[in-house]
Amino acid sequence: MHAYKILSFSVVILLITVLFASAAAVPAVAQYDTMQYRYNAAHTGDYTPVAGRSNGPLTWNFTTGGYVGSSPAVAKGVVYVGSWDHNLYAINATTAAELWKYTTQGEVYSSPAVSNGVVYVGSNDHNLYALNVTTGAKLWNYTTKSYVHSSPAIVNGQVYVGSEDGNVYALNATTGAKLWSYTTRNAVLSSPAVVNGVVYVGSNDHNTYALNATSAAKLWNYTTGGAVLSSPAVANGVVYVGSNDHNLYALNVTTGAKLWNYTTRNVVASSPAVANGTVYVGSDDNNTYALNATTGTKLWNYTTGSYVDSSPAVANGTVYVGSDDGNVYAFNATTGAKLWSYTSGDAVLSSPAVSNGVIYVGSNDGNVYAIGSAAPVTSQVTTPGFDVTLASVGLIIAAYVVRKRN
Repeated sequence: MHAYKILSFSVVILLITVLFASAAAVPAVAQYDTMQYRYNAAHTGDYTPVAGRSNGPLTWNFTTGGYVGSSPAVAKGVVYVGSWDHNLYAINATTAAELWKYTTQGEVYSSPAVSNGVVYVGSNDHNLYALNVTTGAKLWNYTTKSYVHSSPAIVNGQVYVGSEDGNVYALNATTGAKLWSYTTRNAVLSSPAVVNGVVYVGSNDHNTYALNATSAAKLWNYTTGGAVLSSPAVANGVVYVGSNDHNLYALNVTTGAKLWNYTTRNVVASSPAVANGTVYVGSDDNNTYALNATTGTKLWNYTTGSYVDSSPAVANGTVYVGSDDGNVYAFNATTGAKLWSYTSGDAVLSSPAVSNGVIYVGSNDGNVYAIGSAAPVTSQVTTPGFDVTLASVGLIIAAYVVRKRN
C-alpha cells in the first residue's frame, strides 16, 4: 500500500513536470546571435523562425545623416544598419537608442551580417569591415579595388562578398586573410548565397555563377540577357535570381540548367524570397509578384506607385516589401491582399527585416523605421489550453489526495 502511494505520487510529479515542460518549451523572445542578409546564408528571406507576432503601428524611427539603402540585421536585441552618411549603426531594437556607430570613408550601402560576436559590412571606401558587435571596435578590414555594395555571407568560418572590382572574395572570418578570389567580367553588386559548400552569386557581366566554396572552382554559370544585380535565393534544390533583362529565373542548383523563367515588364533588381512553395520578388514595373516555386506560374501581383527594388521578406503568412513610392507594404502571402502600408518620406530601397513582431527597414529619407511592436511575452510562452492544463494538474493532485485519505 505504501509503495502504491509512492508510485502514485511519483506519477503525479512526473505529469506535472511534463505538463510544465511542454508549456515552457514554447520560446519567449528569440535571441539569435547570428543574422545575415535575407535572414540566412541561403538568402531565402523567410524570417518566420524569428518573426514573432506584431500588435502595433510605428514603434520608432532613428535618423541618420544620409540615405538608408542598407537592409537591417537584427540580433540579440540590436539593429545593425548602414547609411550613406558613411556610418554603420548599432541601435537598441526596443528603445532606438544609439549604442555605437563606426565611421568608414564611404557610403555604407552593404547590408551587415552578424555571426559569433562580429558584424561584417562593406563600404564604398572599398573595404569589408569586421567589427565587435558590442563596442563597434574594428577587428580587421580587407581592401578591394572598388566599392563593396555586396552584402557578406558567413559560413563555416569564412566570409564571402562581392566587389565592384569584378571579384568575389572568400576571407577568413576571424583574421580577414584572403582565402581566394574569383574574377568575373564586370562589377559584383549581387550578394553571395552559400549552401552546401557552393557559392551562388550574380555579376553585371550578365551571369549567375556557382563556385566551389573552398577552392573557387567554377561549377557552372548561367547567362541572362542583362546585368544580375539581384542576390540569389537557394531553396529545395533551386536557385532563384532576377536579371535586368526583366526576368526571374529558376535554375537547377547542381547543373545551372534553367527550370523556368517569369518575364516582368522591367528590371528585376529585387532579390527573391522563398517560403512555402512560393517565390516573392519585386520588379521595376512597379509590381510585387508571387510565383509558384515549382512552375513559375503567377499566383498574384500587387501594383505599387513606383519601382520595387526592395527585396521582400516573408514571415508567418505575410509578405513585407518597400517601394520607391515611399511606402512599406504588408500583403497576405497567399492572396496578395494588402494588409497595411506605412509611408516614409522617400523611396524605400532597403529590404525589410523581421524580428519579434517588428519590421525594421530603411528609407532614403535618412531614417530607420521600426514598424509594429512585440506581443507580450506571456502570450508567447502560454500554450493554447494551458489554463485547462493547469486545471487538469489540479484534478490529478486532488484525486491523489482523496485516494491517499482512503
